[in-house]
Amino acid sequence: MDIVVVLRAEDAVLDFLSVLTDERGGEIRVILGDRAGTLTLAPGTDAAERLALLAPRVGPVTPDIVSPGPAAIAALLRDAAAGGTPRIWTHSPADNRRGRGRLGRDTAIAATVLGSAGAEVHHAVGHSPYLQFLSDLDRPLDRERVAAKLGFVNGPCAHLLTEPDPEFVVETARIPATERFFDADPDQRERLYALLASLDEEAASVVDPWEFGSSPYEAQRLDATARWIRERCPAGGGGVVEVGACEGALTGRLAAAGLAVRATEPNPVFLPRLTAALAGTGGVTADGADLAALAKEDTAPAAAHLLIEMLYYGQDLALLDDLPTSLLFVALEPEALRTRVRPWLERSAVWRADEEVVLAPPRVEAVCAGRAYLSKRGSTGLLLRRISP
Repeated sequence: MDIVVVLRAEDAVLDFLSVLTDERGGEIRVILGDRAGTLTLAPGTDAAERLALLAPRVGPVTPDIVSPGPAAIAALLRDAAAGGTPRIWTHSPADNRRGRGRLGRDTAIAATVLGSAGAEVHHAVGHSPYLQFLSDLDRPLDRERVAAKLGFVNGPCAHLLTEPDPEFVVETARIPATERFFDADPDQRERLYALLASLDEEAASVVDPWEFGSSPYEAQRLDATARWIRERCPAGGGGVVEVGACEGALTGRLAAAGLAVRATEPNPVFLPRLTAALAGTGGVTADGADLAALAKEDTAPAAAHLLIEMLYYGQDLALLDDLPTSLLFVALEPEALRTRVRPWLERSAVWRADEEVVLAPPRVEAVCAGRAYLSKRGSTGLLLRRISP
């Protein structure tokens, strides 16, 4: 038996039409995550009949469209499988539409809870503009199936063509003519999910989510960044404050270079890992202050504050004016530096740029044990000096 687990009804057609119209024509059960319910597509029904059953389930976009969670999905899978060992098809944990990514992850977890040791779980590549996947199964659609998919898009999904929410809008890139699927072990699944997260607890759902410890690109970037800072903040020249230290990949390098470091990390999951990684390292402390808290502190000035690859998340750059230091080390990918920091710096009466240096050039690199690859966009360092005390 095939069970398709999707967030919304249109997903079954957009990413899994080849499953719904498999030439074997067997029974297929579609679990709709937003409704926490199951739709049965009887054996022997053709593509038109099956799409007609799904059409009324394509509803408007509402704020409550979320995965029901592993426990609820496990119960739905148990009922749908009816004691059998199904093939399960679901979203990618790395689907850029975060709701689909969560449901894909939850479904894989639920399949384990279900206890179906022989159950196959296949993830659709889905919408993945940042990653290229090494797929295990590619199913090109013939003209008839593409026509059926487009008919469904222009019919029941027509309101989604102009949907303002980028999570749910239907556009060309989300209507694949070849449906691609991959399998993932639990570690790959969790890493794919964390890789697409921001800085919330989901990003910290695995240790070293950005693979600082195994990536050649990240090693080059971190080594170059540590050298850049060390050469301009000699050992014994005063302590530095590393803002957003994550799990300490840069912190350890700075401490090894002889710098006294206060590493701050507001994420409550990353912080204990940072503290553990720095245990026994002389001249290093760790705490949970964020950028806003640091800007309010009335402390002795540090030799420098380090804002390394962390100004991507909408922080108020005006806070930088209040940091108790005369030097700021900023590192970002070149485009973010150009569009976010440079315009602010041109208006600033507090800071001037003393130096710009390429810390790491762009590189295309495999991630998640080779399951996918992506472009690392490079890192450029900008040394800012306070214009007046």
